[in-house]
Amino acid sequence: MEGDSVTLHTDAKIEGDDLIEWRFGPQETHIAEFNKEANRISIYDDVFDGRFRDRLQLNNQTGDLTITNITTQHTGLYHMEIRGNRITAYRFNVVVYAHLPVPVITRNSSQCSNCSLLCSVMNVRDVSLSWYKGNSLLSIISVSDLNIRLSLSLEVEYQDTNTYRCVLNNTITNQTQHLNITQLCQTCSDTTGLSTDDVIVIFRVVAAVAPGFLMSVASVLMFWIYRKHRNTQQQIQTGELEMTSPDTTHKAVRLIFIVYITT
Repeated sequence: MEGDSVTLHTDAKIEGDDLIEWRFGPQETHIAEFNKEANRISIYDDVFDGRFRDRLQLNNQTGDLTITNITTQHTGLYHMEIRGNRITAYRFNVVVYAHLPVPVITRNSSQCSNCSLLCSVMNVRDVSLSWYKGNSLLSIISVSDLNIRLSLSLEVEYQDTNTYRCVLNNTITNQTQHLNITQLCQTCSDTTGLSTDDVIVIFRVVAAVAPGFLMSVASVLMFWIYRKHRNTQQQIQTGELEMTSPDTTHKAVRLIFIVYITT
């Protein structure tokens, strides 16, 4: 993981006149060297735009190379060679993973008929994003190259009592976000805070006390619905708004109907 330290062990036997060379990358660029006979360590940490600067440590007894505070830029092939009475070579393939963000679950649809959810993460690579129902895998998507936004959808029933979780993982770690159905999947009637029966009782009380006021409320709502409908149609025609279910308008129409039947 980024921020860790990694030591490349060889278990090699270093003799008195051995020269140990460490190289990195497809061109095998020198990054460190140890001359056993002269007991001299050389670190070439200015190569590759200084990505190794103050990060390399070479053991003068074993020839092992340690990279501290490692980043994804240090992913690649490392080549170690011992030159003396014989030539011995070692290769190490190092893969460094970035810390994973916690997935974000949002509601993907404003429709009243279903609950469509979206689990998303930003700027990730070499990961998989999955939906689980309990311990059962429902769906999965993977990406190797850097992806600006990775998303995976899920649809659930409003009254579903199962547990769902969205998991982002790579080879060595993962991040999990649990779904709160009650919080994200409220039905249209739930979001009003009042049932139809509650509204009828309220309007009946108001109608008995001030029927004229109630009719004025109905007139104002009718004018508001007309203006909202006209503006919505204009936005749809100009492409500023997508065609969606007019939940708010439908609620207002039902409210006006309640006003008239209660008066």
